[in-house]
Amino acid sequence: MTPAVGSRAPDFTARNQHGEQVRLADFHGRRDVVLVFYPYAFSGVCTSELTTLRDRPDLLAAAEFLAISCDPMFTLRAYADAQKLEFGLLTDFWPHGAIASSYGVFDSERGCALRGTFVVDRNSVIRWSVVNPIPEARNPDDYAEALARLTPHLG
Repeated sequence: MTPAVGSRAPDFTARNQHGEQVRLADFHGRRDVVLVFYPYAFSGVCTSELTTLRDRPDLLAAAEFLAISCDPMFTLRAYADAQKLEFGLLTDFWPHGAIASSYGVFDSERGCALRGTFVVDRNSVIRWSVVNPIPEARNPDDYAEALARLTPHLG
């Protein structure tokens, strides 16, 4: 079951494509985060979605984008290098699918994440989410609209 909009985002710690630990809670009070779960590195629809994000500096400036798949860290490094992806690609490889499961977007039959997206505000509250079927690409304009609706933070 996916966490409801308005609920606290499940915290997690994962390694990015460079082997660095990234914890969702590290962004608390500092930056809005968009979690982009995707099934497989190097697949057609996933590559199209992530390179579209790469080419949208307006979106990347508006929040911290963390793309999460069950691929191993070294695969994610090769993928990031091949596609020139500079935002965080996080591995949910082991325990396999634990992060995706906590967000209700793990497909246990395929062993991969579904195409789920969660906009998490800087107070760690989920403000918007969508889960698309695996073959259906998401619209990045939806992320832009969701981020624009967040209340501007003072201070």
